[in-house]
Amino acid sequence: MPLKTAPATRVLGVFVAACFLAALLWLIAAFQFFYDPPHAKPHRTDAIVVLGGMSKERLPVAEKLQKDLDIPVLVVSTTGLAGNVEGDSLCDEYPDDPDLVCFRPSPLNTRGEAEALRSLISEHGWKSVTVVTSEYHLMRAGTLIEQCTPAEVQMVGSRPDLSAGAWLDRFVVETGGLIDVWMQPECTSH
Repeated sequence: MPLKTAPATRVLGVFVAACFLAALLWLIAAFQFFYDPPHAKPHRTDAIVVLGGMSKERLPVAEKLQKDLDIPVLVVSTTGLAGNVEGDSLCDEYPDDPDLVCFRPSPLNTRGEAEALRSLISEHGWKSVTVVTSEYHLMRAGTLIEQCTPAEVQMVGSRPDLSAGAWLDRFVVETGGLIDVWMQPECTSH
């Protein structure tokens, strides 16, 4: 009888070790993709875009880059949601500013923003855009936007102030979102 439990225990041990190794490899990859993504040196583009949400963190980065790189147009995604108060307020305060373009994506998510940017880029004839979003969102948002436009897309991340638990949550959400973007591309034709 002990001979039959030993193989079962061994199989269970191998299974647990494999699960632990898979989780460790995912955590390392998630850290690289979402916490410490590669950073390009920003350069001047035709417009700078702030994606919706976390505007308290993202908008100052975009405004500083716009000033430092002399980017002529600031594009802001408006949502009407609590996490986008600063971006929404800017658009409400300066509705007639020719150097400020505000848009509300439909649907109200990154896919909707990618579709809206496709139209804006085409409408304005922009050849290049800088897109500012949170660092954890760079890979997924960049993939979606690049699927929708032939324009050069330069992604710049803002650093969110998140707890370890919130980072882990972002790792899970962004991993699922990235898999979704790869399996269901947006804007299959430019």
